[in-house]
Formats: sequence, C-alpha cells, structure tokens
Amino acid sequence: MIIVKSPITIETINNLSVGDMISISGCIYTGRDAVLPKIVSLIKSGKISDYDIQLKGSVIFHTAVSPAGVGPTSSNKYEIESTIPPLSEAGVKLFLGKGALSKGTIEALKQNNSLYAVIPPVTALLKNKTLKQKVIAFREEGMEAFHLLEVIEYPAIIACAHGKSVYNVD
Repeated sequence: MIIVKSPITIETINNLSVGDMISISGCIYTGRDAVLPKIVSLIKSGKISDYDIQLKGSVIFHTAVSPAGVGPTSSNKYEIESTIPPLSEAGVKLFLGKGALSKGTIEALKQNNSLYAVIPPVTALLKNKTLKQKVIAFREEGMEAFHLLEVIEYPAIIACAHGKSVYNVD
C-alpha cells in the first residue's frame, strides 16, 4: 500500500502506476453530477477564487456526502466525466470514483499529469475514515453540494495513469 497525502505533488504522481494500491490521507473535495459542472463554470468565469477552493494538487472524490457516509458514484456519467479534463487542467491531481473512463479522458489526464483511482463501494468503511466534513460551495444541492473532507487512509487503486488504464479502452 502506497501512502498518498494531499495536496498531491508531481513527484507523487510520477511515482504511481496503474494497479498501485494507495491509501489517501488529508483533505479531499467531493462532487458529482449536480455540482462538478458548476465548479467548472466557476473556473471558466474566473470566480473560483470567490470560494475557499484550492484545486492545485487536490483530490476530487465522485460522491455525495450523506448521513450514511460516502461511496463512489460512476465517474463515466457524462456530467462527471466531462468535468475531468478542465478540472485536471485547473490543478486537480487525483480523481476518485468507479467505472471505466473514455480514451479522451485518459489522454486529458495524461496531458495534465493527473490520475484516476477507483474506490470499492465500502460506504461504512469510508465513513469511519472521514474525520471532518464541511460544505464549501452550492449548499442548495444538499448531499450533492461541494464538500471538503478531512480523511485518513482512504483505500483506492490507481485505474488510469500516464495514458494507461486497467480497463480495456478501445
């Protein structure tokens, strides 16, 4: 198990490969269908600095935050996957979720020196490894708001790195 702490450095990214099992600690953002396109709009409009959001070296977990905990949602939903290229360009270094990504998204990750890791659907375990949670933006989205979590030892497996994927992508 490779220990990864956020914010993530380029050195860490360069030392990870497809299939590596990692354990993530530090602060991570959460977002999915409803909120990630809004975050991209903030970047494009130059208003991201109006929020306490620091994307450089960050981690985004494709999930909602509910009283039951957190668990991965499918990263290949259009509303989520389409945000990965602009978010990685804005500095996000690691995306967490589940499911295969398209060749175009894998290439965008490669170009921006960012990675994608899958997290098994283990909601109860992840709740126990979430130390703090706070809504950062779009509170009106409820459990799908943009959250900041402080976590310890979140388990994940690198699924896309440096233009390669654990999935067979045609």
